[in-house]
Amino acid sequence: MIEFSQVYYHYQQQNFTFDLNIEEGSIVAILGPSGAGKSTLLNLLTGFIDPVKGDITINGKSVLNRAPHQRPLSILFQDNNLFSHLSAYDNIGLGLHPGLKLNEQHKKRLQTAALQVGVEDLLERFPAQLSGGEQQRVALARCFVQHKPILLLDEPFSALDPILRVSMLEHVKSLAESEGVTVLMVTHHVDDARAIASDFIFVDQGKALSVEKIAHLNTSHHNVNLASFISAEVNQ
Repeated sequence: MIEFSQVYYHYQQQNFTFDLNIEEGSIVAILGPSGAGKSTLLNLLTGFIDPVKGDITINGKSVLNRAPHQRPLSILFQDNNLFSHLSAYDNIGLGLHPGLKLNEQHKKRLQTAALQVGVEDLLERFPAQLSGGEQQRVALARCFVQHKPILLLDEPFSALDPILRVSMLEHVKSLAESEGVTVLMVTHHVDDARAIASDFIFVDQGKALSVEKIAHLNTSHHNVNLASFISAEVNQ
């Protein structure tokens, strides 16, 4: 379980407050308008920024005193996930060993991950030789070879065309369920949330105080801002 206990963060003129419990193995869509604090929530969990007060725990243990690379999670960003001077094989291999000293077990795991995301025939190529979707598949494979229990997605597929984006989301859902990984996914697309998420968090004006089942997304209209957000997305 991931728990944000009365976490407070301040940046420039905006305050952020998060008080949440996220169940292990869930796929959670993080929704909300631009600037509401969605990425801030992820950045606090990763350790890229530190809260002013409050605590963040994973399975009952605080992670506030741990550097980002020491936390049991991996993260996939919208772009710049790959090193341009390394092949797809080596980019995935970095998830197994920072010096790319891979043993036979590592190599088997790498090949399995590449097969799972459909890049097994592209491993010798460099990022410049890959399409945007192929690059994100390679980056996704690197996340999964790490065998971290938590995967964070900060709109990694938003620049892809709708069909490819759906395909990537299906890969995430399949891999997460087979590996028992907890996923937190920032997205602007309500349809993406409905497609793979078990739960959702709505971040509004720097606050997120509950996790709700995705089945309640359309019935949570007691929250006027959530209803407006969904309506705006549907009408785009």
